[in-house]
Amino acid sequence: MAIRRRISEDDGAAAISAVRAALSSDSPEASFQALSRNQRATAVRYLLEELATLSPGNSVEVRVPPFGVTQCIAGPRHTRGTPPNVVEIDAFTWCSVALGVSTWEENATKISASGLRSDLSDRMPIL
Repeated sequence: MAIRRRISEDDGAAAISAVRAALSSDSPEASFQALSRNQRATAVRYLLEELATLSPGNSVEVRVPPFGVTQCIAGPRHTRGTPPNVVEIDAFTWCSVALGVSTWEENATKISASGLRSDLSDRMPIL
């Protein structure tokens, strides 16, 4: 079953463009934080939707607080409680890794990943 998109293609592209510009600046983290909350949230959610589209399933939950969460990757489905495969990552690191500015391995200390299927390095960058 295809995911239900909440972010339009145009809104997602505009937010991704703003984030890419911030990430390519001399001070990427400060530039990213200087973006409006709406731009950051839209970019994070759009990238989560892309991940769910490219890797459909319910075995891994990817959390980017406070902006969004998605389930992805085919495998055993969890139905109650905390899923066995969880990735939690901050918005700046998520956008940086998902857009290919940095790698999963470079940010290993900033990513909380538990479970056998939680290594998403082979699925990055998304865009």
